[in-house]
Order: sequence, then C-alpha cells, then structure tokens
Amino acid sequence: MQIIETQIPGLLEIIPKVFGDDRGYFYESYSKAAFERIGVNSEFVQDNQSMSSRGVLRGLHFQNPPFAQGKLVRVIQGSVLDVVVDIRKNSPTYGKHHKVILSGENKLMFWIPPGFAHGFATLEDNTIFSYKCTNVYSKESEGSVLWNDPDIGIDWGLDNPLLSPKDQEAEPLSKLDSQFIFS
Repeated sequence: MQIIETQIPGLLEIIPKVFGDDRGYFYESYSKAAFERIGVNSEFVQDNQSMSSRGVLRGLHFQNPPFAQGKLVRVIQGSVLDVVVDIRKNSPTYGKHHKVILSGENKLMFWIPPGFAHGFATLEDNTIFSYKCTNVYSKESEGSVLWNDPDIGIDWGLDNPLLSPKDQEAEPLSKLDSQFIFS
C-alpha cells in the first residue's frame, strides 16, 4: 500500500497494491494490521454503501461527539469527486478543503478522521460508494455544512447537482459552532 499525505494533517490518500491478470484483479481493501502500521488505529464498527446517479451531490456531512466518525471511503463502481472540509477549531487548515477523485478503476481509498465535513459528487451513473465508519450513525449528532458555501469555495464541477432537502438547507461554515478541536 502506498500512502499519500495531504496538505491537511490527518487526511490520507491510500493506494492499495492491486494484483491483476487475465482473470481480473484482487486487492486487500482493509487490513487492521496494515492500517495500524500507517497510524490509523481505529476500530471500524459500521460499513455503509450508497448507489447514486451521475450528478448527485451528498454532503457536506459530519457527526458530532460522542458519535464522531472517522471514515475509510472508496468507490466500488463508477467515480466521485470526494471532498472534505476541516472543521476542527484551532486547526491551521480550518475551513480549507481537499478534493480527490475516487473510482472503481483507480481503487484509491481515502482516510478521513473525525473533525471533517465530508461529501461527494457522483461523476457516473450507478456509482457505488463504500465507507467504513468508526462509530455508529446517530441522527441527533449529525451535522452538515452548506455544499456551496462561498467562503469554502469548492468547485464541484456541477451546475445543478441533485441534492437532498437536508443538503439544500445546510448552514454555511460561518454559522457552525464546531465541537471538534485540533490537537
């Protein structure tokens, strides 16, 4: 596995070692020991999967403590523009975002620790997105940041994304009283 450290501390892009031949391919998408060696010492307690059409935008979501979640995300089929925003108070990169293309073809994985708002835009029909979570979902703890907040300035590459009512009504980062602290 190859690790790419991003400009935002804690975020890791992970390139798995893929073994391919005429039959197809094989790769280890998760190994507790391998992830502990790169400093991801989290226990995953829930796996989620979604399927979306091209042009769907989901996010920017997070869960507050005590249900804060770290996520190991990847795309099984199709592709997404995956985006995170640092919402950790006192972080030198607070309010900054990082983008990466995840696809079934590139098999890139992305480690997102707690303290980040996360979202993605689907680039192809029938995109299957998978994520391992370090905590269970709690509706009472969920939060979101407005996907098109001009202060964050994310270029999603979409003119009219398909959004849930929750994502349409999210507040800008300036109204967020983040419960996450950078350490």
